[in-house]
Amino acid sequence: MEKKWSGLPYYPISQFYTNHFGGKVYKIPVTVVDNCPNRMGLKGMETCVFCDIWGSAAKSESLSMTLDEQIDKYHQVIEKKYKAKHFLVYFQAYTNTFTKITQLRENFECALKYPFVKGLVVGTRPDCLSPAVLKLWTEFHEKSFVAVELGVQSFFDDQLQFLKRGHTRAQSLEAIHKIAQSTPVDLGIHLMFGLPGETDEQIIETAEIINHLPITNVKLHNLHVLKHTTLEKLYLADQFIPIEREEYARKVKLFLQYLSPQVAIHRLAALSSRRDELISSPWTADKMRTHQFIVDTIRSDFSYQSQLYQPQSDQDRIASLKLKTQSSFDKSIPHLV
Repeated sequence: MEKKWSGLPYYPISQFYTNHFGGKVYKIPVTVVDNCPNRMGLKGMETCVFCDIWGSAAKSESLSMTLDEQIDKYHQVIEKKYKAKHFLVYFQAYTNTFTKITQLRENFECALKYPFVKGLVVGTRPDCLSPAVLKLWTEFHEKSFVAVELGVQSFFDDQLQFLKRGHTRAQSLEAIHKIAQSTPVDLGIHLMFGLPGETDEQIIETAEIINHLPITNVKLHNLHVLKHTTLEKLYLADQFIPIEREEYARKVKLFLQYLSPQVAIHRLAALSSRRDELISSPWTADKMRTHQFIVDTIRSDFSYQSQLYQPQSDQDRIASLKLKTQSSFDKSIPHLV
């Protein structure tokens, strides 16, 4: 499998992009919004326990720059560093559909006016999907590649409550199906491992749920502690213990073993680029060493993505999916846009 996946024991998103575009592409991370439903306290929600003042922004300086300025600057940096020719503009920080449709349209049009931009990647939440947003994505998909990354984080309600996500497992599943049924966009999700009480059975179930969903990719994060977050307070009060690198790598390996070979992986772990704000764990700041450690862990006993994956017949898959998601269709998603 490694020969098929560019020498890796899992299906990397770079290979997915190469297959789609016929060559390598790079993401230009940009910030165009500075808020989300949680941070505003809508419907009694609270800021996610892990979210710092930057809202996972790739570059804190981006908050004071126009979209044009960000694209120009980061394009030049990435082009020079990697000799890159083709790019996707990644609307990353905060909740990018938590704004007016007119502003979203202007942002998308601005990004696509650059000849080196081959498409858009939009980060958002399961509870910020209005019909207008879905229609806009469909419209721009006809002009260019459009991908959506949905911040699911977990498929277990007790974990979502600990994270203070403000949405449920049912809403996440409903949102995934709504996007897949209503738009032609490429769809992926974000997941977090290392949550309190997390079990191997939950890791395996997460992979099996994903195998039955209409998504093409997953981005993995380890739950880590940043300054000025609720999680920092819990950590200092000995109410949260961050996962160690060895245990996290083991969980990633387990997850990948049960994951379909058709699901691409964006990254294996989170990266804290602002080291001065990282409380714990320090290995989160070492991108390349952490990546290699996880890869080595997967390879340690000749494991690989899909090693324990068992494809099901269409009939069994539908029956299984109904069991896993039967509650999701009993609740509608609150439309905030």
